[in-house]
Amino acid sequence: MTVLFDTNILTRAAQPGHALQEIALKAGDILKTRGETLCVVPQVLYEFWSVATRPPGENGLGLTTAEARAELARIKQLFSVLAETPAILFHWERLVFAHEVKGKSTYDARLVACMKAHNVSHVLTFNAQDFARYPGISVLSPETLISTK
Repeated sequence: MTVLFDTNILTRAAQPGHALQEIALKAGDILKTRGETLCVVPQVLYEFWSVATRPPGENGLGLTTAEARAELARIKQLFSVLAETPAILFHWERLVFAHEVKGKSTYDARLVACMKAHNVSHVLTFNAQDFARYPGISVLSPETLISTK
């Protein structure tokens, strides 16, 4: 199976000392050991950069741009980066109209649209509830992966 990593998995994995860092890293290791295809989409990279370069007092990682650039390079080596395609807009519009998506939830709908455009079946996230409304995808939580290992 192919698993899309949500931004929150990558940011927690890159945040030493955070309570969820070890869980994020272990979940990724479990999927990799199983031979699953691990992927991200450009949106995840953009969101990661935003969090990585934001000050810690504003819920960021406080990385310099050089440090964030190094983290992006590492992520791009570890994951397949799926391309932006015109099909994403088609799927996104269908999702936001059908599920009456508003506000910040629009970003999660776009991740699901990317999944549908690339036939990705699973998303790994700490925020399973954000994806629960979308049929046709499987939501994996790191905690569940670790406890069922």
